[in-house]
Amino acid sequence: MREPSSGMLAPERRVHILAALARDGIVKVTSLSDELGVTPVTLRRDLAQLEVDGLVLRVHGGAIPAHESEVPETAVLPPVSVRPVAGRDAIGILVPSLNYYWPTVVRGAEQEAERLGYRLLIRGASYELQDERPLLERLVEEDGVVGLIVAPNTAAEHADEVLEWLHRAPVPAVLVEREGRGPDLSPMESASSDHALGGMLAARHLAALGHERIALVLSRSSPTSGQVAAGWSEACRELGLPESTGVAAHLPDRNSPDFSSVVAATLDDALQHGVTGMLVHPDPEALAFVDVAMTRGISVPEDLSVIAYDDEVARMFTPAFTAVAPPRTAVGRTAVGLLHRRITEPDVSVERAKLSPSLSVRASTAPPRTV
Repeated sequence: MREPSSGMLAPERRVHILAALARDGIVKVTSLSDELGVTPVTLRRDLAQLEVDGLVLRVHGGAIPAHESEVPETAVLPPVSVRPVAGRDAIGILVPSLNYYWPTVVRGAEQEAERLGYRLLIRGASYELQDERPLLERLVEEDGVVGLIVAPNTAAEHADEVLEWLHRAPVPAVLVEREGRGPDLSPMESASSDHALGGMLAARHLAALGHERIALVLSRSSPTSGQVAAGWSEACRELGLPESTGVAAHLPDRNSPDFSSVVAATLDDALQHGVTGMLVHPDPEALAFVDVAMTRGISVPEDLSVIAYDDEVARMFTPAFTAVAPPRTAVGRTAVGLLHRRITEPDVSVERAKLSPSLSVRASTAPPRTV
């Protein structure tokens, strides 16, 4: 259980509630109170608002999903299976989380594995884990997998050693939502979203609406932030827009005690520089910005257009967020397909598959207000 976070904003709590609901199928006020460090009364208000929004149905002591069609994509997927099916070769998959973002990637991998006749052994690590090699070694040596699909922590102290281990592993490996090279600088097989294109799509959408002062705000802890920023910068250069307005480029982890104050200060900085549109990565951070803005009487999208990145829960809020959606299911399917090819054709050339994200335009973006 993580440490309580009593400074969490209401949208952040509700994102957590929806994620827990997607994972477990039910949430309990007592458990949420311990996890989030807020009172049961506060959580009952959150559940009441989510019920008004049609996202949950309150039951004694907690809540369950309201209707399948009205909950986030991860909630309507069948539970991620972690027990192997006997009699078939196993593929090991190691991802940083089985909550936000990754369940949909895993579901895509499961679909393709089922089609190709493999069983999946699924393991969840964490972004805090500094060395995934012991987990990977157990998958190979004890579980007997014939291949690996891995999303390593590229910011960890042992990141290079993990990539070297994968490069020399006794079974083939494919990186998912990551790219890497072996110790001889040879590229490693990978399937990932084109996050740079996602940043470009967002900048171009705001520019097409007429926004001339736009800002990018990123989560410091996200391994995809650099790619999003590269695409954003390229689009700004092409469009003749300033890449930076002096707005802080990165936010601390949303569980840190200074997260809320940094969000408020970053919003102040953006408004002082005349920003009328922004891309915020990922969804919960975008929701935090809108919560602070609306609390101050800033209208979204009339005064400030906001695009979220990930589209995990962006469509569930009011106003529904325009969002960049990485092709998570397709990434999972592609990773298994690449691994199968490598298993059955060991000498085939290395492939690094880049899949294009999409932009879903909703109610949080509009042309800037005319003076």
